[in-house]
Amino acid sequence: MPGIKAPEAATRRYEGLLLLILFLSFGFVFFDRQALSFLAPFIGKDFELTNTQLGTLSGVLALTWALSGLFAGRLSDRLGSRKPILIGAVLLFSAFSAISGLMSGFLGLLAARALMGIAEGAVLPVAQSLMVEASAEHRRGLNMGLVQGSSAGLLGGILSPLVVVWTAEHFGWRVAFYVTIVPGLLLAAWIWKSVREVPPGGPVRTVEEPVAEPKPTLRQVLRERNIVLCVLIACCYLTWFVVIITFTPTYLTEVKGFSPGTMSAVMTCFGVAWVLWGFLTPAVSDRIGRRSTLIVFTAIAAVCPLAVVVVPNPVVLGLVVVLSYTGLGCFTLFMATIPAETVPRGALATTLGLVMGVGELAGGFLGPLIAGRASDAWGLQAAMYIAAGGAVVVVLLSLGLRETAPAVLRRREVTV
Repeated sequence: MPGIKAPEAATRRYEGLLLLILFLSFGFVFFDRQALSFLAPFIGKDFELTNTQLGTLSGVLALTWALSGLFAGRLSDRLGSRKPILIGAVLLFSAFSAISGLMSGFLGLLAARALMGIAEGAVLPVAQSLMVEASAEHRRGLNMGLVQGSSAGLLGGILSPLVVVWTAEHFGWRVAFYVTIVPGLLLAAWIWKSVREVPPGGPVRTVEEPVAEPKPTLRQVLRERNIVLCVLIACCYLTWFVVIITFTPTYLTEVKGFSPGTMSAVMTCFGVAWVLWGFLTPAVSDRIGRRSTLIVFTAIAAVCPLAVVVVPNPVVLGLVVVLSYTGLGCFTLFMATIPAETVPRGALATTLGLVMGVGELAGGFLGPLIAGRASDAWGLQAAMYIAAGGAVVVVLLSLGLRETAPAVLRRREVTV
C-alpha cells in the first residue's frame, strides 16, 4: 500500500476484517431474534397465542439477554479474554434458535427463547469492546454503528422477514427455525481463525488513563452521569424498539388486514431504514456530536409507531417507515459509543454489558409484557402508543448528556 507504513496498513486491514466478521455475527443474532416476530402469524395458528403470550416470548428472551450481557461483559473484563466467549455465544444462539422449531407448545418455545437469550446477550458487549479498540478515532462511531445498527438492519430487518416468511409459507415455520444454525457454525469457525484479542499495534485509547491504573469498580462507573443516563435511555429505547418489532407484524395482518406477503414487504422497509440510519446516524454524530444527534433522530423516531396506526396504505406506510425509523442508529450511541468515550478500557465490556443488560431487562422484558397486556385490554394500537412514549422520554433524558465526540470537543477547545 503506497505511502502507508506496513504496521499501519496491517492495522487498517485488520480493522476492516474485524468489522466484517462482527457485522455478520451481530447481524445473525438479530436474524434469529427477529424470526419469532415474523413467524408469529404462522405459529399463532398452531399454538393460538394471545398478545400477552407473544409479548412474553419476546420478553423472556430480553430478560435472559439482559442477565447474560451483564455477566459476560464483567467476565470478559475480569479474564481479559473475549474471543472464546464470542465463539461460544455464536454457536449456542444458533443451536437454540434451531431448537425453537422442535417445540410443540408455548412453554417449550418459551424455554428455547430463554436459552437463546442467554447466548445472544454475550455477543454485543464483547463485539463492541473488540471493535472500539481496533477502530481509528475518526471511524469509531461509524464502525460501531455498522456493527450494531446496520448489521442488525440488513440481516434482521431485511433478510430475516424475506427468508423466514417465504420459508414458512413454503415449508412451514419449523423449517424456518432449523436453517438458522448454518450461518452460526460458519461464523464461529471464522472468528476462531481470524479474530485477535488485541489488534495489531495495540488497542486505540478512547479516554485518557494511566496504563497501570486499576480497573474501575461498578460503583465508580455508575458515578459517571453519562453512564446513568445511558442506562435510563436504554430502558426507554428498548421499549420503543422491542414493542414495535414484536407487535407490528401481528398489527398489520390482524388489524389492517394485510396479507403475509404485504406484511413482509412493509417489515422489510423497517430493515431498509435500519441499515440506512444504522450507519448514517453514528457517522453524523462523529461530526456534530453524540448528544445533538441523539435528540434530533429520536424525536423523528417517535413518529414511526404512530405511522403504523394512522397510515392505511402499505406503500405510503413503507415510505414513512424508511424516513422515520431512525432510532436504531441511535442505539450505537447510548449503548456503545458514548460509554466507550466515557469510561477507561478496563471497565469497557462491563459498562457495555450494564447499559445493554439493564435496558433489555426494563425495556426489552417488561416493555412487551406491559404492551401485550395493554393490547389485549384496549387493542393493538395501545402497543404503538407505548412505543412512541418511550421515544419521547429518551429525548428528555438526552438533554442531560455530556458531549463525548472527540472532533466536537476539539472544536470547542479551539473556540475557547
